[in-house]
Amino acid sequence: MTVGSSMSSGYSSLDEELEDFFFTAKTTFFKSAQSRAPAKNVTKTAEEEKPEAPTTQEIEQIINSYNAKVTNCFVMKLNEDGTYTGFIKVHLKLRRPVTVPAGIRPQSIYDALKEVNLADMTEKRTSFYLPLDAVKQLHISSTTTVSEVIQGLLKKFMVVDNPQKFALFKEMQRDGQVLFQKLSLTEYPLYLRLLAGPDTDVLSFVLKENETGEVEWDAFSIPELQNFLMILDREEKDKIQQVQKKYSKFKQRLEETLKEAGGKPG
Repeated sequence: MTVGSSMSSGYSSLDEELEDFFFTAKTTFFKSAQSRAPAKNVTKTAEEEKPEAPTTQEIEQIINSYNAKVTNCFVMKLNEDGTYTGFIKVHLKLRRPVTVPAGIRPQSIYDALKEVNLADMTEKRTSFYLPLDAVKQLHISSTTTVSEVIQGLLKKFMVVDNPQKFALFKEMQRDGQVLFQKLSLTEYPLYLRLLAGPDTDVLSFVLKENETGEVEWDAFSIPELQNFLMILDREEKDKIQQVQKKYSKFKQRLEETLKEAGGKPG
């Protein structure tokens, strides 16, 4: 799996959009996800209606149709064994700091070719925010799973956090709404990309925190927990300043109104 990148910086609070399947509901960092467990018979029906995997000939036709719509060099290629390779773009929308090795130099081309794991070169750790909505272009195979995509992204950024803290979502637009669906670790992102076509407005992939309900504090390191406290303290101060500024303006306007009305007969 090869990786290319482009980034844009930003910051967001710990509020997270979260629901069990498709979701747009708001919940906070401490609040459990109010998931609605589907009935067993509904799940069973979905599995029974799952379409059969396409044949090699059908895959070839879909790939040809896909490549005809590609406006850049990111085409898909069918191999002799029936597998195929191509590109997916993953947006990293992580709202919490990640843990990385401290004092490590950037990865070189030699490191990438030799698959040198720079994280193993030191036991020192530090935490920081990845730029919000950083984008990674991945070259993967049709046999590459969601789990492997997540691990590959973390390795590229030298993130040493447990991969189970993260989840890959597919982002879609429906009826003017942006919808997210969490992908199973065993799903194949390139196959989803192939079926959806190359238009990222139809389907895109997003790496986010894996929200499963209650926060498992034991899964976080001491530096991470300390960072969370610092974040909460900073957000608290920001909220206080916003409220004080708001009411200060109200008070100023009232005083000006009273002053203007003071010289006028009742």
